[in-house]
Amino acid sequence: MVPVEYSLRYGIRPESVIIYGQSIGTVPSVDLASRYESAAVILHSPLTSGMRVAFPDTKKTYCFDAFPNIDKISKVTSPVLLIHGTEDEVIDFSHGLALYERCQHPVEPLWVEGAGHNDVELYGQYLERLKQFVAHELVNL
Repeated sequence: MVPVEYSLRYGIRPESVIIYGQSIGTVPSVDLASRYESAAVILHSPLTSGMRVAFPDTKKTYCFDAFPNIDKISKVTSPVLLIHGTEDEVIDFSHGLALYERCQHPVEPLWVEGAGHNDVELYGQYLERLKQFVAHELVNL
């Protein structure tokens, strides 16, 4: 739920807000979405946690991990669209899959075959999926 002071100050309803985060930017996006309502959340090349990026065999979240998306994603009540390249060399594709599995309301994800970390938006299906999600799916949810 958007705080009352936010709504009054800016006159923006939660159903008018789409939270979008890319890479490290998915951390504040997931945090915000886990605490407030929004129309939707789009996570582009997300990470499960900082420790899991640095040390891929990490199985739990440590108290000093400042980026615990994996623990917060299940608190997000909005529809979530995940986008991730299958050949991501910075944040392994497994991070996107793990977050998708923990979403309360995931929509059909976009797994971009052959895309890396910094070129997902160069693939035609990227814009097509965003258009489909915003123009058609959100209207019908």
